[in-house]
Amino acid sequence: MNGETRLLAPLVPTRGYFPDFLTPAEGLLGVDEGLEAVRATPPARLHAELSRLPATRPLPSWLRALSEGDSAALGRLTGALQSYYENAVAPYWPRLQARIEADRAARGRALLDGGADHLLATLPPTMRWRPPVLEVDYPADRDLFLNGRGLLLLPSFFCRRTPVTFYDPDLTPVLVYPVEHPAPRLVTPAAPVHASLGKLVGRTRSAILHGVGGGCTTSELARRVDVSLASASQHATVLRDAGLLLTLRHGNAVLHTLTPLGAALLRGGPEVDVRGVDTRGLEIRGLEIKESEELEARAMAAREMEAREVDA
Repeated sequence: MNGETRLLAPLVPTRGYFPDFLTPAEGLLGVDEGLEAVRATPPARLHAELSRLPATRPLPSWLRALSEGDSAALGRLTGALQSYYENAVAPYWPRLQARIEADRAARGRALLDGGADHLLATLPPTMRWRPPVLEVDYPADRDLFLNGRGLLLLPSFFCRRTPVTFYDPDLTPVLVYPVEHPAPRLVTPAAPVHASLGKLVGRTRSAILHGVGGGCTTSELARRVDVSLASASQHATVLRDAGLLLTLRHGNAVLHTLTPLGAALLRGGPEVDVRGVDTRGLEIRGLEIKESEELEARAMAAREMEAREVDA
């Protein structure tokens, strides 16, 4: 870390309390929005939350100025946060986001499969659902009562060991929990696209099928396959028309998932029962194959005729 980012160390210790104003709700909208919310923190809140920092060592002079609402100190803090993000987070963001999105997909699937009970029951081992209480391994002994409020679950790449929540119980209830981090020895390169499948549907469309996995949006698919958004959308449309993908609109985005036929094609396994699946694409693909075979047969007949004429 450079000199400015080292300023953050007293504010965010590896364990224990850190001020709530550093993690504003606006951060869900983006880095710029989050930094602007930090910059707009009222002086009274700065003083109240910074005064709770452990008094194990004297606060740096700039931090004392920050607790008094000094605008220059607040600007220095947001500058350090911006610098840290650009150097330590942004270069790795696609990989970090992939982990987070994978966890979100798993939680969403659990919610759809079994409702809120199933979602809470399948959270990581540091959290245990014993209705109506969610028990959490937490650094301090405390209770958080929702009192009719919802609970926002946030998977985090940087949250390690145990989940965390806001210190102030009056803030919107949020539980930040660690995503799964595979052991380094288990990290392997991505599996190569199956050569036979690539020959059948093309390398890019083969990669699209592999990239969809358990479901993803068009933007996520473009990042996974490393193609443009327009290209990902076009290939997904072709595969959907062929009956290999199913596309559902989800808010302002669309979610792509494999159909049983698409999953079977990836597995290279036996045929599946496709009743209930839109087979228009299969019929179109069948026509395309027949037309291709017919053209090849005509070309072969023409070559044979030319050969006979030469022999004659």
